[in-house]
Amino acid sequence: MSPVPTIDIGPFLSQKSKLWKNNGIRSLMVLEDNPGMISLLVGRPNSSTFPFESITLKLKPTLAGLPSATGGADPLTLTIENEDLNEALQYGMTSGVPRLLDWLANFQTRVHKRVLDGSWQVNVGSGSQELIYRTCDILMNDDDFLLIETPVYPYVHFVYLAVTQFLLVDARFRGTLGFLAAVPCTLIEVNADSQGLNPANLETILSRWHHTHPGKPYPKALYTIPSGSNPTGASIPEARKIEVLKLAKKYNFLVLEDDAYAFLYYGPEGQQARSYFALEVEVNAEKGRVVRFDSFSKVVSSGMRLGYITAVPGICNAVGLITLNTNLHTPTVTQIMAYKLLAGWGPDGFLAHCAGVAVFYRSRRDMFERVARKHLSGLAEWTTPVAGMFLYIKLLVHASNPDADSWELISTKAVAKGILAVPGRAFMPLRGPTPFVRISFSIIDEDEADEACRRLREVILEARAEAEAALDDCHLTAYV
Repeated sequence: MSPVPTIDIGPFLSQKSKLWKNNGIRSLMVLEDNPGMISLLVGRPNSSTFPFESITLKLKPTLAGLPSATGGADPLTLTIENEDLNEALQYGMTSGVPRLLDWLANFQTRVHKRVLDGSWQVNVGSGSQELIYRTCDILMNDDDFLLIETPVYPYVHFVYLAVTQFLLVDARFRGTLGFLAAVPCTLIEVNADSQGLNPANLETILSRWHHTHPGKPYPKALYTIPSGSNPTGASIPEARKIEVLKLAKKYNFLVLEDDAYAFLYYGPEGQQARSYFALEVEVNAEKGRVVRFDSFSKVVSSGMRLGYITAVPGICNAVGLITLNTNLHTPTVTQIMAYKLLAGWGPDGFLAHCAGVAVFYRSRRDMFERVARKHLSGLAEWTTPVAGMFLYIKLLVHASNPDADSWELISTKAVAKGILAVPGRAFMPLRGPTPFVRISFSIIDEDEADEACRRLREVILEARAEAEAALDDCHLTAYV
């Protein structure tokens, strides 16, 4: 059997990516571990001057996997001290703490069934969003096109600014599209529906490309959130992923797989789709077209700001050059915290913990849907998610215009009644109108959810009455 080829990543890299240069000091740091090497290289502070003696973390016994996380005498205490502490408080490698990278690479082989053969590697970053931005930055030139699943985690420039009772609300939404506003490329919307990204729409866009964009190159990459999508909550089935991968090979674009909610799956057992990263060799008999992003934010801690990219070395190294030249490396304290936890758990313990977190969010989803059906039946509709922490609700306000935009209704009238949610237009790259609104059920309790849905019912009913009155006025005017 002939070996599976790895695609040449060079043509995908942007001109800007070639401007970042390696650091003469850091490029030599890997040699410090050579036997007998005496290093006079790095200006590290002497660890004896650090004021910390140890870091002790008390673990919760209430989620699956936690009691065995430490492997020590006290199963609920994780202590970072001695050499571990010195490493945590000191400058680290740009790509990440080596033993954490090893753990993550072995975890990826376990979860995605990919052999660790040198065709891919793992780098960590200060949250997956940082890694996604830097990946787009090293890929996109001024005249490039980026396919983007739509709706998508949100755009900028939309601001709530209203007085509700005695509360001044000023909520700005940032996200993937926020940083893409500063990336030199043109965004092309690819429609998503209740089953996630629609490959039929993607194929239509690409098959007509030379008619709609004569003389322009095909898009260089596709950005997608395949599991528990933010905002729609949709999860793309495996059959669709296979179609997308075939199109990626046919039209020669990369798949940027932002899978922050992959481990918050709570749908039917055995029906979770394999990742694009897991499927690409089987489907296309090639490696390297998928760039995968994972995050600890949803299952361990969002404040730790720790994510990781899995991709061909050419992409990881290009992303790493930006990190090297800007902030040197991801904080080592959070990396050592994560490593100690993961090493204590092992892959099985971590997956058991994630399963427990998913069960928690499934109960939250069930609770919110229960109260939503109570108050919003006939006034709104949605698809039940099987992963993540969002409902994407279509408001049924105008009988004569079922796709009427939700922006004013949610950003003004709902706020005036004391409800904050995100109007669907915030998730549209080209700011097109949409009747949807994103609801997060992750932290709200049942009493608050019930009251929120009751208030939203009032908003919709009042808007319906206004729409009907306006329609009656139009009919009366036409009759007169």
